[in-house]
Amino acid sequence: MEQEKDNELYEHYKFVADKGQKYLRIDKFLTNRIENTSRNKIHDAAVAGNIIVNKKQVKPSYKVKPLDVIQVMLEYPPRKIELLKENIPINIVYEDQDVIVVNKEAGMVVHPSYGHYSGTLVNALAYHLKGSELFESDDIRPGLIHRIDKNTSGLLVIAKTEHAKTNISKQFFDRTTKRKYLAMVWGNFDEEEGTITGNVGRSLKNRKVMSVFPEADYGKHAVTHYKVIERFGYISLIECRLETGRTHQIRVHMKHIKHPIFNDVEYGGNIILKGTTFTKYKQFINNCFKILPRHALHAKSLGFIHPTTGKQIDFDSELPNDMATLIDKWRNYIKYR
Repeated sequence: MEQEKDNELYEHYKFVADKGQKYLRIDKFLTNRIENTSRNKIHDAAVAGNIIVNKKQVKPSYKVKPLDVIQVMLEYPPRKIELLKENIPINIVYEDQDVIVVNKEAGMVVHPSYGHYSGTLVNALAYHLKGSELFESDDIRPGLIHRIDKNTSGLLVIAKTEHAKTNISKQFFDRTTKRKYLAMVWGNFDEEEGTITGNVGRSLKNRKVMSVFPEADYGKHAVTHYKVIERFGYISLIECRLETGRTHQIRVHMKHIKHPIFNDVEYGGNIILKGTTFTKYKQFINNCFKILPRHALHAKSLGFIHPTTGKQIDFDSELPNDMATLIDKWRNYIKYR
């Protein structure tokens, strides 16, 4: 009877638990990995027999173990997203037969998803890499190894072959890649550098944003190292080095230590958090928000071992005009204050 039901269901999600996965309830495990859902929905799906672990239906109380294969099966097929090839200009920093490195502009979504079917970086790459083995598949995220947010600018590496994707993905998993970001954040720091450690997972109140959780059983382990590059009194320019790569990691970690990124709407950086009450200062900040109408975060440098040559290759990028202009404006403000 159970097998008969499986035949009527369609796979919508599939996850394989990590080797180091701690025992965790299936509803908590899936809530942290599936966007726009809740523990109640996962609970109901398990009760209805729609959660399969190692080819068997499980109850909501099931504890996920290392290397468990988890599937979410529903009565209707998932909507297929067609990967459109679009002739969209992109800034290619480096390209060979294995990889392509691009400097993504702010405002561009990385890959197609529900609500973003076109105009993404992957749509542009599909056009540029016509004939490439990965970009002729049905995958809507071909060659993607890591991502940066829509309104974050900066460097991304994309694989052009299965070998390159597997090789570089393992480097990201093993945390041997080198990634540095520049960010303008609210507030001054007592120290010159520091480390933020805290599990990052979807907020229990708002599924569109992330939160930092103290419990080891919720969210994913995340570590961000930072150092101060330049101080402007009310805001600071910092460099962040990622040890892990979680969704919104730098943004949520900086909010967690009460230094949200300048003009970050989702994490509270789009209001005046530091400074004076003078009208002239408020006008200055509003002008800054207009200069940089997005969060002030740029993926500046990227390094990894080339999948074929075995040699370390490193890339660096210039700050985009909006962030560079913002920094100059603050330098002048401090100079003549």
